[in-house]
Amino acid sequence: MLRFVPLLAAIGVLLAAALSVTARAETGGGWQAYDAKSFAAAQGAGKTIVVDVHADWCPTCRAQAPILDELRKERASDTVAFVKVDFDKDKAFLRTHRIPRQSTVLVFKGGKEVARSIAETDRGRLRQMVLGAL
Repeated sequence: MLRFVPLLAAIGVLLAAALSVTARAETGGGWQAYDAKSFAAAQGAGKTIVVDVHADWCPTCRAQAPILDELRKERASDTVAFVKVDFDKDKAFLRTHRIPRQSTVLVFKGGKEVARSIAETDRGRLRQMVLGAL
């Protein structure tokens, strides 16, 4: 019986690791990190682009994340892209689009900004803004 204890422990560790990897992939999967060339190409192709300007340290961004992840899972397609812009690193994007703070959500249709929300954490209003622009 004692021979099975290490085996059961090893199975438990493997199961925990598999669940952890699945959770991380689900959270970050589907979002594209901002890249100027890819963003310009998506705009040129006429795609609808939902942009989440976030910072890892921002509590408002953390409150928005599950709402935006839900929208991404519902609406991501070949014609809709979901892009994360890092507030601390992607300064050129922030200057170009006049974004003064993190927790800003933008929607572009091609090269034109069609919607903007700043610091909105109400699920209904944030969903309505994004879905209304899609």
